[in-house]
Amino acid sequence: MESFEKLMSSFNSIIWSTPLVAICLYAGIYFSIRMKFPQLRLFKDMAHLLVHGEKSETGISPFQAFAATVGSRVGMGNIAGVATAIFFGGPGAIFWMWCIAFLGSGSAFVESSLAQAYKVKTDSGEYLGGPAYFIERGLKCKPYAMLFAIATVLGPGILMPGLHINSIASTYEEAFGLNMVAVGFVFCAVFALVICGGIKRIGKVAELMAPVMCVIYVALAIGVIGLNITRVPAMFQLIFSSAFGLHQIFGGIIGSAISWGVKRGIYSNEAGQGSGAIVSAAAECSHPAKQGLVQAFSVYIDTLIVCTASALIILLTGTYNTVGADGKTMLAENVPGLQYGIRWAQTALSKQYGSWAGKLLAIIIIMFVFTSLMGYYYEAESNLRYLFKDKKGIQWIMRVVFLISAFSGVLVNGEIIWTMGDTGAGMMAWLNIVAIILLSKKGFALLKDYEEQKKQGKDPAFDPKKFGIDDTTGVWDKYNKN
Repeated sequence: MESFEKLMSSFNSIIWSTPLVAICLYAGIYFSIRMKFPQLRLFKDMAHLLVHGEKSETGISPFQAFAATVGSRVGMGNIAGVATAIFFGGPGAIFWMWCIAFLGSGSAFVESSLAQAYKVKTDSGEYLGGPAYFIERGLKCKPYAMLFAIATVLGPGILMPGLHINSIASTYEEAFGLNMVAVGFVFCAVFALVICGGIKRIGKVAELMAPVMCVIYVALAIGVIGLNITRVPAMFQLIFSSAFGLHQIFGGIIGSAISWGVKRGIYSNEAGQGSGAIVSAAAECSHPAKQGLVQAFSVYIDTLIVCTASALIILLTGTYNTVGADGKTMLAENVPGLQYGIRWAQTALSKQYGSWAGKLLAIIIIMFVFTSLMGYYYEAESNLRYLFKDKKGIQWIMRVVFLISAFSGVLVNGEIIWTMGDTGAGMMAWLNIVAIILLSKKGFALLKDYEEQKKQGKDPAFDPKKFGIDDTTGVWDKYNKN
């Protein structure tokens, strides 16, 4: 086991080296500038499309796709991931998480629009798409597409699920004294009932759970702000000074602040990773840019709202530690011996409200984990179906493998489980971010076409022939006839 941990750590350090951080920042800046910052200009469109998107018997609605991707994004990355960023990068890591969210929304638009434009329709009537499909059809490079599909099966399908089960089981052990293995078994059994219903059931469950869990959690954070209102200005000063190396304690780890902020930001909001694009392809809308804008909005919800809520809960209550660049020297040790992760938020809420708040968080965590794993499962399944041409029985194989991978989280220590999750996300990010840069002109053209039709007073409709794309779905004709 020790040799496996060393191997995973070494591989993860290569995956998440400075070049990946740099290319993710570059892509976000490049896309935002070229598209004239649609994340600001078209904010009104984002909100409108979220509520008034098309509904379909064939696919899922844009809101269901939004809920499914928010559900998959809003999970351990938003709570335990924020804690990890603060532990290794200091409070300044939060600023860089905000930056990658703002810039990453541009990446989210491009990848999700491309996923819609190049999606396919299966014999069973579902829509499938994502990076594997637009790499094969747009870049005409099937080996590259297959490599992404394999990375997605390995990442969300095998390496990443265990982290979430580990977090929920440890949370319930802390809150209620329940056995971790028993919690993991019960959770996986209930989860199996949902994923066996396919993307339709996943979309419906996410549509119900995602808004509820976000509202409750943010409400708890607002309460913490109210109870510590006089400390809020100093906390933001701490975040900004640490982010730029100006703080006397955290100034020496500015590199770690940037690296961990970007790393945890991408792990949380998944912008540029390709996962949101996979779910986006399952939705039906009249123009790819519509789903792109909805998914750009989901990045805001994930990082600028939910991750910030976690940061406020942890920092305002002083429930955090920060390690130096050497990984040994403690720069700040406010809660000695308390392992970074979900228990920081749990302890912080219990301090502020009493033990009941820690138990409430445990309940909320069920929803966080449930929706995250629904997204992970669908991402892995759709790419396995791509690799094996949707052969009969392949979905059941993925379901069994996924449930085993998820349950293994209660049998492995938290350190290696985070490393495995990071590795899975990093592999996808490398492959997807290069692909969407290569296909960026097509993404920009989709936005331009959408805006031109809007100026003409039309409800934008996509004509794939105009972009040199073969329509394999038949859905676009319906909207062009209207």
